[in-house]
Order: sequence, then structure tokens, then C-alpha cells
Amino acid sequence: MTPADLADVIVSVVREAVADGVIDVTVPATVPVERPKNPEHGDYATPAALQLAKAARRPPREIAELLAERLRKDPGVASVDVAGPGFLNFRLASEALGELARAVVRAGDAYGRAARRKDRRVNVEFVSANPTGPVTLASTRWAAVGDALARVFDAAGYDVGTEYYVNDAGVQVQRFGASVLAAAKGEPTPDDGYHGAYVAEIAAKVLADNPGLLEGDEAAALAVATRDGLAQMLAEITSTLAGFGVHYDVWKSERSLHDAGDLTAAVADLRAHGHVYDAEGAVFLRTTDFGDDKDRALVKSDGQPTYFCGDAAYYRDKRRRGFDKVVMLLGADHHGYIGRLRALAACYGDDPAETLDVIIGQLVTLSRGGEPVKMSKRAGNFLTLADLVDVVGVDAARYSLVRSSLDSSLDLDLDLIARQAPENPVFYVQYAHTRVCGVLRNAAQLGIATGDGASAPDGVDVSLLSHPREVDLLRALGELPTVVAAAASLRAPHRVARYLEELAGTYHRFYDACRVLPQGDEEPTPLTGARLLLVEATKVVLANGLRMLGVSAPERM
Repeated sequence: MTPADLADVIVSVVREAVADGVIDVTVPATVPVERPKNPEHGDYATPAALQLAKAARRPPREIAELLAERLRKDPGVASVDVAGPGFLNFRLASEALGELARAVVRAGDAYGRAARRKDRRVNVEFVSANPTGPVTLASTRWAAVGDALARVFDAAGYDVGTEYYVNDAGVQVQRFGASVLAAAKGEPTPDDGYHGAYVAEIAAKVLADNPGLLEGDEAAALAVATRDGLAQMLAEITSTLAGFGVHYDVWKSERSLHDAGDLTAAVADLRAHGHVYDAEGAVFLRTTDFGDDKDRALVKSDGQPTYFCGDAAYYRDKRRRGFDKVVMLLGADHHGYIGRLRALAACYGDDPAETLDVIIGQLVTLSRGGEPVKMSKRAGNFLTLADLVDVVGVDAARYSLVRSSLDSSLDLDLDLIARQAPENPVFYVQYAHTRVCGVLRNAAQLGIATGDGASAPDGVDVSLLSHPREVDLLRALGELPTVVAAAASLRAPHRVARYLEELAGTYHRFYDACRVLPQGDEEPTPLTGARLLLVEATKVVLANGLRMLGVSAPERM
């Protein structure tokens, strides 16, 4: 019995109690079922009675007692105790708990994934760095976390669209084009331009593709250097992110919004909602009506749209494409954007609490031997995604960047995350998966069925899985769906990583305490088959969890 199965049983009992007139409440669609922090309290617990008590106008413990009386009749439940103000603590019958291993193996890749809901369309925009240089180390964190968050949303049943906003309009693009043209001419980089060997590389390619570039009109040369330089840089960004396992559904051009008249349409739309006013020749959005610290200009007095006007058009574009929720991952220097973006959503008539999430991440630094790692030779004044991957590889980089909350700054010790040792979290989890695969390979060599396949687990006696370490592992395996739901709800994919680390430790303790395969001339027993099914289930959960983080699950290391 999985936690979801137990939740269904509890809901069914509530429904029966309502039908019998014992309590008068609205039957919930589901109830929370969690693993107690203290194993002595049972296999699972629920606060369902506390949540129903207010509507029932009765004490929580009284509701808990009447539910417990009915739940004790379920054959999968060994005992139900009422604890504290009204918590229900469950111990499952050994066979019911063991059935979880069978359920996991049968579900395979689908285990931990919720049914798709069409009313939960979410757009996740992340990285979206200016296409004027390589992907920086800071953006690498957003790449790892943003992609993992999108994967977690997908596993939690959301209809997900991933997006990169290409800032190919504005002052930074002009400065980049001027820097490329200066490099092509062999002139010094403009004071406000872009430095680094990569600019010279781009300039050389632009010249090779346009032999007569420097012989014509200066303005025309600048336009070509800007256009071709951006194309090269965007191609490199795309390739770099793809090599990091990050693929976007949409690469949205800021310039395309300008060309399509979306900025003008956004201003008109906001004006129709009554939040736009004109002052001193400029156009403003009255964002202070919704908590912003000042009103924001949409159009400057010279008639040019502001960057915020582009934000307004882009938010409108996402909502018009049918996304119920817009999620944006931004860097630490964008903290001031939260208020203005929430106010913008409200100006469109949306409830920002329902339609917009702005997630701010903290900075990441690299160290080695306690000393900070110096800047990239190619980029000039910053470290890049490629620099990190070259040293530690994709898996170690992604896992290390995802496993900590975005709320905290992160210092990655390159020596640690490249080391194949238990103190390295990614190695610890991946090693658990390889250890599981090794056991299953050895079983296959001995001709022992491993439970691999939809029908193979049927003959296994799962009631034999009663050793404390087996029970611990079963409980841990049952947590994946709950962890995924919480990670999606809290926008916290690091919860999946921390869960996998706990699961790996639980498996290692099980393996050390419970001999799985027969030794010498021993014959396999029913317990052998049950434990192999448990090992197979562990393989499924480790692989599924790592996949949600965009990290591989190797079978050998």
C-alpha cells in the first residue's frame, strides 16, 4: 500500500462516515499522508482529522477516534492510533507495506508521477541571459535548477512549457555589436563594451563570413556585426545548454515582440484596464496601486518603449498563449523586480498569487582547496558553464547546483564534487544505483528472477519483508510521490535531491543488514525473491528521482 493508496482509504472512510450521518463535512478529494519523523509512531500519519474538525464543529480527537474505528477494519491496516491533538498514526499490515515494492516495480518509470491535469499549464522561464557572452556561472545555477523544476512540475502533473527569453533588443545588444566591430577592425574595445577572447573569436568569424565588411558604410557594418555576432553567440548558448541537458520548448525573441507590435498592444491593453496615465510626454503604469514603490514608465518622452514595457508585453504574451502560471527564475540582483512584476500582473486584472511566481536565486562561487577559482581565460572577467563542466562533468555540476535551496548562496568545492567518495552527494546517490544494478546483474547470472517486468513480481511473497531495515526502505520508497508534489508546490527541486540522499543511505543500511543473494551452494528462498523485488523497486525510485534532476543513473561506475 502506497501513501496515495492509504490516502484513498482515508477519503473513502470519510465519505462513508458522511453518508452514515456520523459527521457533516465536505468530503476532501485527498488528504495528506506523511512518514512520521519518529519511526516509533508508525509507518504513516495524517492530520486529516484536524483539518475536518472545524467544518464538523467537533473536537479533532473526537473526529480522529471515529475515523480510526472505521480504518482499523481495513485489511491493509494493522493498527491506527490517535496521537496528540488528533493525528492518526498508522501501522500497515506487513503484506500491505510489502505491496509497495510490487507497485513500484509495476509502475516503473511512471512511479512518482501524478496524472496530467490540463488546468495546470505552467510556463517556466529561466537563464534568459543576454546573448552577448557565454553562459556564466550564475546562469549555470539557473539552468540546472530551472530545468529540474520544469521536470518536477511535469512529474507532478503540470502541463509545462520551458522558455528562454532572448534579449536581442536594447542598449546591451548595441554595445555588443560595437564591441564585435571594434575587434574586427583591430581597435580597442569601447569603454562600455564587452571584453574577452570570445569577442575576438566572434569578430574573426563575422569577418570570414563577410569579407567586405570593413570596406562599406560604418552603420551597415555595425548592423552586420550585431546581427551575425548575436547569431553566433546564441548558437553557442544553445549548444552549451544542450550539452548541459537543458532544452527549451521556446526561444522567445524580444525583438519579435517589438516587430509584431506587442508592446503597443500591451500599453493599449493596460490603458483599457484603467492603470495607464500620461505625464511630461511619457506614459506610465500606475503600479503603486498594487504595492510597487513607484509607478513605472512604459514609454519614454522620446517615444521609445522602456524595458519594462517589454516585460509587460512578454507577460501578456505568455498569458495569451494559455499559461495559467508564469514562473520566472531571476538572479540575486533582480530582487527589486518582484514588486513591479506582481503589480504588472495585477494591472492586467490577474491575481499575481495565482498567475505569477518570481523566484530569486543567490550567487554561486567556485573554490578549490579553500581558495576561490579565478576568472575564465576565454570569457575575460567571469566563469562560465563550460568552465565548470570541463572540471567536474555534467552530472556532478547539475546535482551540486540543484541540491541546495536557491535562497542560499552556494560555494562549490571543485575537489569535493569531482571526487568519487561517499562525502560527495552525487557520487553517494549514483553509487547506490550502481550497487543496486550490481545485485540485479548477479541475480541474473545465478538465474534468479529479479521482478523485472510487469508480470514477474506477481509470485513474490511480499509479506516476508518484515525486517526493520526492509520496513525502513519500503517506507522511504513510498515517499517519492509526496516529495515530488511538495517540490513542485514549493518550487524546491532540491527536496528531490535530499530525498535521494536519504534513500541511498537507507538502501546501504538495508543491504548491510539483509543478505539478498544466496551464498555458496545455498538455494534461493522465497525471501530471496522478496528482497530482490525490494532491490528492483529501489532501482526504479533512484533512477526516477535522478531523472527528475536531469542527472544520469549509471549502472556501473
